[in-house]
Amino acid sequence: MFQSFEVTSTPQFGRDRVSALRASFDALGIDAFLVPRADEFNGEYVPACSERLSWLTGFTGSAGVALVTRSEAIVFVDGRYVTQLAEQVDNAVFTGGDLVNEPPHAWLAKNGSKGLRLGIDPWLHSGAEVRRLEKALAEIGGSLVVLPHNPLDKLWSDRPQEPLGQVTIQNIVQAGVLATDKIATVAADLAKKNLKAALIADPSSVAWIFNIRGADVPHTPHPLARAIIYADGKADVFLDKRKTGIEPEAYLAQMCMQLPPSELEKKLSAVAKDGGRVLVDPDLTSYALAEIIRKGGGEVVEGNDPAKLPRAVKNNVEINGSAAAHLQDGAAMVEFLYWLSQIKPGTVTEIDVAEKLEAARARVGQSMQNPLKDISFDTISGAGEHAAIMHYRVTTETNRKLEAGELFLIDSGAQYINGTTDITRTVGIGSVTEEHKRFFTLVLKGMIQISTARFPKGTRGCDLDPLARIALWRAGADFAHGTGHGVGSYLSVHEGPQRIARLSTQELLPGMILSNEPGYYRPGAFGIRIENLIYVREAEAIDGGDTPMLGFETLTFCPIDRSLVIPELLNHDELHWLNNYHERTREALMPLIHDHDVKAWLENATLPLEY
Repeated sequence: MFQSFEVTSTPQFGRDRVSALRASFDALGIDAFLVPRADEFNGEYVPACSERLSWLTGFTGSAGVALVTRSEAIVFVDGRYVTQLAEQVDNAVFTGGDLVNEPPHAWLAKNGSKGLRLGIDPWLHSGAEVRRLEKALAEIGGSLVVLPHNPLDKLWSDRPQEPLGQVTIQNIVQAGVLATDKIATVAADLAKKNLKAALIADPSSVAWIFNIRGADVPHTPHPLARAIIYADGKADVFLDKRKTGIEPEAYLAQMCMQLPPSELEKKLSAVAKDGGRVLVDPDLTSYALAEIIRKGGGEVVEGNDPAKLPRAVKNNVEINGSAAAHLQDGAAMVEFLYWLSQIKPGTVTEIDVAEKLEAARARVGQSMQNPLKDISFDTISGAGEHAAIMHYRVTTETNRKLEAGELFLIDSGAQYINGTTDITRTVGIGSVTEEHKRFFTLVLKGMIQISTARFPKGTRGCDLDPLARIALWRAGADFAHGTGHGVGSYLSVHEGPQRIARLSTQELLPGMILSNEPGYYRPGAFGIRIENLIYVREAEAIDGGDTPMLGFETLTFCPIDRSLVIPELLNHDELHWLNNYHERTREALMPLIHDHDVKAWLENATLPLEY
């Protein structure tokens, strides 16, 4: 099993650990310390040895920052994690902060004590973050103290070892473009801009450029590695040789020098010598790395990671691979949903369900000779009130049974060598209320509006986000997360820069894969989310139109619970979309299913709805 189910973190340890951290302040010359969720590679998923935020606070969400001062301890989270934070941390020690509307730098400018000295680990904060902190501290006459070591690492006596996940090659039949061609493209652009080199600090970009994958962190198959690409076409990859066997090592030797991570500082200093101009993405690169370049006499030229946009715009091989992975995943989902439809309420738990789905993916993967490599994130398996916790992660302590008359939400995904999947379905357990059905249908309307959107070139994610919300807004409701995130190609399930969200200004380009997942959550009662993956494509011409349009093609095929839909709340086009989607789902998945009972269930689950 790829997912483990741990006992909920007990909050009482927070007080002792916060006290020990504060006891180190005087020797360090600081009045406060920031503890981000990020690791030295600024990734969403971090190895066990970098779970500092969880170790200190008990909070296990994927996004958050703790600010510990001499008198306060605040954990900043976004709307997805407010309920989870309250359940996981000791509320006598920690208070909650708003990571979106008043993040740490804004809180410090407003509430920080005069002259406050804030300590940071420079490897855990980007250059952009450091500038925001410095500006905020200047407003209160404070200062930023860059520490030589992380004080938590000295307190964490049983800290796990750094990972040594094995590296594999992502062959051309999955990647679509040779690594040598990707390196050459980056190098040519550097030369054109009179840059000496680019520092590639994002492990997913390293994996994509060099067509390799890794196993250092849960659920995201990239190796924790960095690279330098030079304007003359040469490249260095800083990757522990204990992670590469004979074949990957020989493969990398054809295009680059593979060096131990300990050599990175020396190489960066050499590039920086005599004023070398080095491209650095300020949002992805740790402050410590940029400082090595500056101290070496180089010029830090800030700009986008050269792989960020090309990685987001999938080529045809990657799109076709993702489509195939989604069909396989859809067959596993149908097998799972059939099983779920047969359970008796009160007999299975949230953990039982998550394990059943993972087993279905593994079984279908084996039968189709495309094995399940991993899940793409920890499965969100929430029944009743737990479904209202947007990123709920079931543990052995919170685990509960699925009872009659409630909604069950399962958000899950898989990693296959040809694609990454992410799907959410909400189903009714037994007979549910009309209110459940009403909000389910309103969420469905938003999902359909995104699925059917047509938009001109230049449209951004923020321009489309309202389409998913209008039906809920008219009902006086909303949801506190973005409508969609980018998805990688056998890489991170959360990939930028593409998003469908209020603050997303990235233009949507053909080939970008995104999620489409509006929802509704009533704390303590129920939650609803429906999610498919889609990709941007050129849209067919519209009669009478004179502007070229883009649109979305759906990748995910899996029945949506028809019993929760109130047809009268859908307009004609929406009902047509739903019926057509179910017809396509039936045609696509039926040949992949061999069990007679599962086939019969799929047939019934995709019947058309009528007014």
